[in-house]
Amino acid sequence: MQVPLEISTRWIDLTPPLEADLRRRAAKLERHFNRITSCRIAVEVPNQRESGGPYRVRVDVIVPGSELVADKTADDLNLALNAAFQAAERQVEEYSQRRRGEVKTQVAPPEGRIVRLMDDFGFLMSDSGQEVYFHRNAVLDPPGFEALEVDARVRYAEEQGFEGPQASTVSLIETAEKAHGQDPAAENVVERAVP
Repeated sequence: MQVPLEISTRWIDLTPPLEADLRRRAAKLERHFNRITSCRIAVEVPNQRESGGPYRVRVDVIVPGSELVADKTADDLNLALNAAFQAAERQVEEYSQRRRGEVKTQVAPPEGRIVRLMDDFGFLMSDSGQEVYFHRNAVLDPPGFEALEVDARVRYAEEQGFEGPQASTVSLIETAEKAHGQDPAAENVVERAVP
């Protein structure tokens, strides 16, 4: 840490074992991200009239461009400490992953168009120009294998088969008529002039 650890207590004594435990837990945060600017820990008993819990533990971690705060309350001091530091560790780890660009992004499944259909199988052409085999059982219901037609747009999941690439799942995006601008439902529409 660039700034020394700050520990404050309210209505509770900071005993040497408690201080050592807090320092150990704060040092553990740097395993997840080594550029922590500062860390402040506050331990308090919100209601001073009662002896014992509930205990409140707040961990403020300052990192470049952000402040991460974990604030937990429990009837037992160790439970409050564990909850607050687990939350702080999780936040620091997530921040570190975002900084490294490791955040998961959704990848859309590949798309293609049907080029050949046989009795129980077919072939599709990927957008990159690769021909991919699929079996009728790979077509998701609805509409199923029977509804497929040549030139229909599909999404698929590709895997390596014994004789080359194959689609493990195939789902219809749009029919061939819609892909070519011919909607069968639109053929029955009659245009009328409005007076």
